[in-house]
Amino acid sequence: MPRNSERGSTLSQSPIRSLLPFARQAKMAGKRVYHLNIGQPDIPTPPAALEVVRNIDESIIEYGASEGLFSLREKVANHYDKYNANLSPHDVFVTTGASEAILFALLCTCDPGDEIIIPEPFYANYLGFAHMASIHIVPLTTTLNDEFELPAVEEFEALITPRTKAVFLCNPGNPTGQLYTESDLKKLIEMVQRHDLFLYVDEVYREFCYDQPFTSVLSIQ
Repeated sequence: MPRNSERGSTLSQSPIRSLLPFARQAKMAGKRVYHLNIGQPDIPTPPAALEVVRNIDESIIEYGASEGLFSLREKVANHYDKYNANLSPHDVFVTTGASEAILFALLCTCDPGDEIIIPEPFYANYLGFAHMASIHIVPLTTTLNDEFELPAVEEFEALITPRTKAVFLCNPGNPTGQLYTESDLKKLIEMVQRHDLFLYVDEVYREFCYDQPFTSVLSIQ
């Protein structure tokens, strides 16, 4: 029979998703399961949002623009105004979730064998995205003793090789919850520019900042 690709056979499975079959088995056995693997929302969806979906004024559901509906891109750009990011709708590209956006970014900017430096601990699925793009993750370890702060620029520079293509951050961090300061981000951006590297920043948790203000890299000129 046909053989799976090497990429498909060696792709690392998300440890978050791999727990689900065990949870289902436990539920079928009558056990109570507390899901700590997926942050499933328990807040009711706003009625206004549901009403818009129910009452959509479209007689034909057609293909949308490949870069996303202009009205949505405009709203996303306007949303970032509160983070002092000067965006226009033409700076926004709509994807079916952050995972697709990250994979697109890696595929568009990296060649097979390239390296990206990521502070760890990091979101486990980054490993799968890198594997699909045939690139290597170079981890830069942070610890609880340092409150998972962003490592010094010198620590990033020590890991740069001729194959290094980018630095990747998650801010606020998943799973650490660490929120990087504007000062640290500025220093890192200067380093990335100095070494002619890309900088990817996953800001998907930007709305969950309570004790300190969030700084988007898009606001740093």
